[in-house]
Amino acid sequence: MLPEGRTLPRQIFATKSIDKLISDSENPEKALRKTLGPVSLTALGIGAVIGSGIFTVIGTAIGGNPSRIADWKGSPILDLILHHGAVAGRPGAGPALALSLVLVAIVCGLTGLCYAELASMIPIAGSAYTYTYATLGELIAWIIGWDLILEYAFSNMSVSVGFAAHIVDLLDWLGIRLDPKWLSPAFLPLGLQDLAGKDIFGSGWHFGFDIPAFVVVLLLTVVLVRGIRESARTNNIMVLVKIAAILLFIGFGTSFIHGSNYHPFSPNGFSGVLAGGSIIFFTYIGFDSVSTASEECKNPRRDVPIGIIATLIVCTILYVGVAAVLTGMVPWQSIAGDGAPVVNALKRVSLLPGAHRLHWVRLFVLLGALVGMVSSILVFQLGQARVWYAMSRDRLLPDVFSSVHPKFRTPAFATWVAGFLVAIPSGLFDVGTFAEMSNIGTLFAFVLVSIGVLVLRRKDAGRHRGFRVPFGPVIPVLSTFFCVLLMAGLPAITWVRFFVWLIIGLCVYYFYSRKRSEFYQAK
Repeated sequence: MLPEGRTLPRQIFATKSIDKLISDSENPEKALRKTLGPVSLTALGIGAVIGSGIFTVIGTAIGGNPSRIADWKGSPILDLILHHGAVAGRPGAGPALALSLVLVAIVCGLTGLCYAELASMIPIAGSAYTYTYATLGELIAWIIGWDLILEYAFSNMSVSVGFAAHIVDLLDWLGIRLDPKWLSPAFLPLGLQDLAGKDIFGSGWHFGFDIPAFVVVLLLTVVLVRGIRESARTNNIMVLVKIAAILLFIGFGTSFIHGSNYHPFSPNGFSGVLAGGSIIFFTYIGFDSVSTASEECKNPRRDVPIGIIATLIVCTILYVGVAAVLTGMVPWQSIAGDGAPVVNALKRVSLLPGAHRLHWVRLFVLLGALVGMVSSILVFQLGQARVWYAMSRDRLLPDVFSSVHPKFRTPAFATWVAGFLVAIPSGLFDVGTFAEMSNIGTLFAFVLVSIGVLVLRRKDAGRHRGFRVPFGPVIPVLSTFFCVLLMAGLPAITWVRFFVWLIIGLCVYYFYSRKRSEFYQAK
């Protein structure tokens, strides 16, 4: 054993052989069942991307997080740099969210190509964590794995809260009134109002718990423990339902667009466009979920690139369509803080003369939104458990997280832990807080994946690639640049929380994980 001062630098930069990663994944005791094809993978990606943002977070991306007081904590990093001071809240994109989504689509397209190349080379559970372990070393792999835990958890927390908001709308449609303190988060930064605009709760903490958000996560955890095949089949059906609901909203909503709602088109300029793209970016983590499930694919070298690219194309078209129709139907300012903006836009318009038919359209879209968010939670919980599983298999987390259920062949313990980790906070906090934390984790992961492609091009140039990113290093470099740019659109307090999370992770690595690693005491 060498002195620690000499072994630690070697260990943190040690990379894992791709061949060994693949052989480890084939261990019969911990092998996952291979049942997924390109259609199921694409449906998994669409299931995550569509439900998580198009019905919920799109509202806060359009309306922003307004504040009367300039505060550095809520100001985007880019504004702090360019304006040399704080601004009053995070600006909304307004109708220009369509441009934000195009920017996001470009960035995701570039990053998706990087993911596709790595997934075709390393068809292993763990996604960006596994890729960085093979390219950038153990410490960076730990950081990205720790980051992915944050990313998936906060993504699902935000979707769960959005699901609960739509449950409230469904109860309203049915004429059922329940105590709002059990249907909304305990912490509400903007407060809660009734249909007449009267305050139910003021901003801040109140006595209550978001029961629907808590329950839906635990129910889907049971589904995931039973098996990926059953989960994927369920997801395929839900994806078809929510796509139909989105197309119905676009089709009927087009008739109620008012051109005046598009003026001004970009009320907060490029800062608003960037902030809108940054806040909604996490929803595109769906294609990360595709790569996370690559170990359960029948032919990952072919199917994973198809699933990633198809997911991006379909979802971008649907997102832009919804953003354009939504901001044309109602003033963009009215969407700020709305947990169910699409459904509530239909509700407002249905009160107009001659728009009574939208009453039933609203019900179908509402049901589609609920199905869509269930689908998102399902996929994100699947992805989170696979990250825990992969890190445990590499001995960076306790062995129990990589234990596989003897009957269902799923990482049952990791799935249950991930379920409770998401379910409890979902009852306490609001959509905006969760979305901001998830976004910075997503973008950071994308940066490291893009860099990983460049490293493997140099380090293992001769290895067969089922898919290869075109134009040499140009696309990975552009992907890295744009991801960093979008990170600059997030509030400063999000960066502070992110760094605190990373510091905690580094402490866990130093005092626990590094001593269990196969590279510990390596000579």
